[in-house]
Amino acid sequence: MTILTDTPVAGIDDQPNDNQKLMIALDVDGTLVDHDGHMSPAVRESAQAVVAEGHDVLIATGRSLNATLPIIEQIGLERGYAVCCNGGVTLRLDPSLERGYEIIHKATFDPAPALKALRERLPNAKYALEDEDGNFLSTERFQDASFGVESIGVDFQTMLDSTAVRVVVFSSENTSEEFNAAIRHVGLSGVTYSVGWTAWLDIAAEGVTKASALEALRLQLGTDPDNTVAIGDGRNDIEMLTWAGRGVAMGQAPDEVLAAADEVTASVLDDGAALVLRGLL
Repeated sequence: MTILTDTPVAGIDDQPNDNQKLMIALDVDGTLVDHDGHMSPAVRESAQAVVAEGHDVLIATGRSLNATLPIIEQIGLERGYAVCCNGGVTLRLDPSLERGYEIIHKATFDPAPALKALRERLPNAKYALEDEDGNFLSTERFQDASFGVESIGVDFQTMLDSTAVRVVVFSSENTSEEFNAAIRHVGLSGVTYSVGWTAWLDIAAEGVTKASALEALRLQLGTDPDNTVAIGDGRNDIEMLTWAGRGVAMGQAPDEVLAAADEVTASVLDDGAALVLRGLL
């Protein structure tokens, strides 16, 4: 595994790409922005420069659509594609469209089996889901910046009866270890899931990941697999990092994410994404 450092030459992969067009997938939280949601000038400027260079730059995030749009705007991405909800929603960006984008794919699923199993094991956790219309339904007062919209409080039965794009489970009463143990005990099936930094769980339709959505776009764009690059830091980025011809993990990523990557860059606090992006210019 290559460890990237802020030097003029960090290895053959960091040399100019001879004007070959790349497909570059960028995670958001912990990669483009820190855990307070702040994007540094260095990261913003390097991302804008790669976009201006004409590469196919794609946001690939667990965030929902409305929480993704401000990031797209910050890096100057007007045309192309973006993957939201860990692969559950794919956008086509075009300034000629009324909203500047259109949803070209949405993967939905029945959340009831997973919700029932989790509720039995984690009765005091908070639950939220994004429905097929982009609304967020939640138990209690459960709100997160990744939703992008104000959640609507509903009873649990309403959630069971809904069609979901994304389900989120959060427990403030359990440690990350206890939360992980509970999820392993439940043995979720028929869905794809990833556990976050804390007692946080994201659930999508079976087989749906950032990588599955990106592969569909790669085929559409006709990009050679060797010309794909991905940068990420979370467990929901593991499939994406292994999918990419060049998968780069952020320095603060968990061990299993580091193991999935080809390279490791600096942490988000040290502008690790900017280091990689500058090397692509």
